Amino acid sequence: MEHEFDSNLPFSLPEPLMIDHSPLLPPSADVETRRAAVYLVMSQIPPGKVVSYGELAAMAGLGRAARWVGRLMSQLPDETTLPWHRVIAAGGRLSLPAGTAAGHEQRMRLRAEGLTIVNDRVDMRRHGWHSTEHSG
Repeated sequence: MEHEFDSNLPFSLPEPLMIDHSPLLPPSADVETRRAAVYLVMSQIPPGKVVSYGELAAMAGLGRAARWVGRLMSQLPDETTLPWHRVIAAGGRLSLPAGTAAGHEQRMRLRAEGLTIVNDRVDMRRHGWHSTEHSG
């Protein structure tokens, strides 16, 4: 399997990656370890699929750290190759405002991958990603 995104992490991605129910990282895990866990999971979200901030946090072993994941993603460099546009708010809601450059880019990228956006929402039943469905 070839990965679409170069996550710029200091390690390679395992094949296949089984991350559905990651154990919680220890409370003593440093910020770099937490960040690397999020980036690793985010790099595996396939085109045409989305996850919520909370789901991404849980898959990365961070428990209920949705807000931390959101802050981390807001700090991604403009040139990132991570599929940030595939991470959305709970219930399929797009949290980036439609009138902003980032909101426009997210909607454009998701539509290009075949997702339908209705009332600033994506159908999570149809497009939600569960990590084990594409990992083996």
